[in-house]
Amino acid sequence: MAEEKKVAPIGVWTAVKPFVNGGASGMLATCVIQPIDMIKVRIQLGQGSAVSVTKNMLKNDGIGAFYQGLSAGLLRQATYTTARLGSFKMLTAKAIEANDGKPLPLYQKALCGLTAGAIGACVGSPADLALIRMQADNTLPLAQRRNYTNAFHALYRISADEGVLALWKGCGPTVVRAMALNMGMLASYDQSAEYMRDNLGLGETSTVVGASAVSGFCAAACSLPFDFVKTQIQKMQPDAQGKYPYTGSLDCAMQTLKSGGPLKFYTDDMDLPEPDYKVSKDHWSVSFKLCEMRAENKDEN
Repeated sequence: MAEEKKVAPIGVWTAVKPFVNGGASGMLATCVIQPIDMIKVRIQLGQGSAVSVTKNMLKNDGIGAFYQGLSAGLLRQATYTTARLGSFKMLTAKAIEANDGKPLPLYQKALCGLTAGAIGACVGSPADLALIRMQADNTLPLAQRRNYTNAFHALYRISADEGVLALWKGCGPTVVRAMALNMGMLASYDQSAEYMRDNLGLGETSTVVGASAVSGFCAAACSLPFDFVKTQIQKMQPDAQGKYPYTGSLDCAMQTLKSGGPLKFYTDDMDLPEPDYKVSKDHWSVSFKLCEMRAENKDEN
């Protein structure tokens, strides 16, 4: 009996450890990355390029603006990252066990990443919604600002004003985005780490740095289009008639594709306005008329 009591806590910690490590690392990363994430959201909301957004934020709101929504970001990591990294470790361990201890092929790692991303997104969607709204609040007119004081106040207000299910508004694109991100990030990290260690003979530090670089690129490339749609859905507000600008994720994607083309999903806006084909047509009509007038005046002279 004494031996059983000693063994039990070790088993519990082994099961909980991936979740604890994942959440702690995610929260630490958020403290570092929050200013960059804040700029990214402002860019996706059409506030301009990275340089102009940074200048405007510093000028109008000060350095504290870069950490707006930090409480929601930490809560998001405590839920989303804890669930997805812990789930990924458990899923890959089960898959390796079923594979008789052999390394997993890339497609199995990708499937584990997809599943872990979906689980994490479902758990972390309320905190993610609070984060996006808090980061976007200063871009709204004063009368439309929500003025959430922290993540828990945001969750309370959303539940009270819009209903509990509103906490999962935008959950669909959040789940899809998380599945794409985790497929690109976790699977590519494991695969590139194995290749660099076993085939290139790199040391531990070089392997971690190289695999992280590959993983970050793959994660961004896979997730940015879904991240763009998710941001638009989560920050949208109804107009005076109560109509939302998008009916859903697919409508948002189609409108974005129609107005800006596929590269719009990877946009940094660069302070350029949306293409307006009517204006372009009118511009060419006016230019043609001016040419005709100049030709007539030349003939008269």
